[in-house]
Amino acid sequence: MTIPSFSPLRRALGVALAGVVLPLAANAQTPASWPTKPIRMVVPFAAGGTTDVVARMVGQKLAALWGQSVLIDNRAGAGGNVGADMVAKAPNDGYTILMASGSITINPHLYKNMPFDTRKDLQAITNVASGPMLLVVPESSPVKSVKDLIALAKAQPGKLNFGSAGVGSQVHLAGENFADAAGISISHVPYKGEAPAYTDLIGNQVQLMVGNFSAASALLGNGRLRALGVTGKQRSPRLPDVPTVAESGLPGFENTGWFGLFAPAGTPEAIVAKIQRDTAKVLASPETRAQLDNLGISPVGNSTAEFISAMDQELARWGVVVKNRGLVAN
Repeated sequence: MTIPSFSPLRRALGVALAGVVLPLAANAQTPASWPTKPIRMVVPFAAGGTTDVVARMVGQKLAALWGQSVLIDNRAGAGGNVGADMVAKAPNDGYTILMASGSITINPHLYKNMPFDTRKDLQAITNVASGPMLLVVPESSPVKSVKDLIALAKAQPGKLNFGSAGVGSQVHLAGENFADAAGISISHVPYKGEAPAYTDLIGNQVQLMVGNFSAASALLGNGRLRALGVTGKQRSPRLPDVPTVAESGLPGFENTGWFGLFAPAGTPEAIVAKIQRDTAKVLASPETRAQLDNLGISPVGNSTAEFISAMDQELARWGVVVKNRGLVAN
């Protein structure tokens, strides 16, 4: 049946449809219209660590691409939970995003009282960068190799301390993963970020760390730190004389660090897709690749689906390590 344009029924339908369409239009932003104001990128660790360095590098390039400022907001605490929870509870309009590390897949197993659900309350966007980590000791330490370290730890069970960027950080679990593989007992000392942990490591307040490559490698020599092993499958081109941990007495050992972007759950798909595409575009530039390579990590920029799949695998793997080590927080 055709409804005349002048009929009361047509007018009523028009008003009803307007009531549905207008709110949707007001709440939805297309990639073309977003962003129209500055974006806050929360870093859940202290300034100076690798997560912070990667966030500032990528944030600066996204700001240039978007024509809007990307403001870095360091919110350290609880192994990354404080900053991540802030983003999980932020408006889901794309203007608050998170640069997280692998701790996002660790903490659900470690903390009995998680303030948010990693998979339900956060929307994964893309893995920004990943790479091996570095096992380091103070340069003043008598330990010269991975085998030396394992022998010393076995001779003094529980006496050696290892630092981290906080309970549940990927630096924490990298240390636990190493201890589990080596069959040694070492004690964890958490800090609010990598930078303060390295300060105490250099001063021998803690005796070892498995740190993010860029932060640890920048402190080698000059009476500061000594590298014992790289946690990747292969030696790093940046430190070709440093063996892998696997070739130094722990065959098959591997531990990868990564840094990825998240948004609050419910963020419009179009905005999530735009952030993913533009981040991948930034990561594909030779300048960005060179900067990340200088940090000892590689750009990724994978799809959201690929990132979620990799996260699910990590969630399962860290669950095993946390259980084996008997770890628990709060």
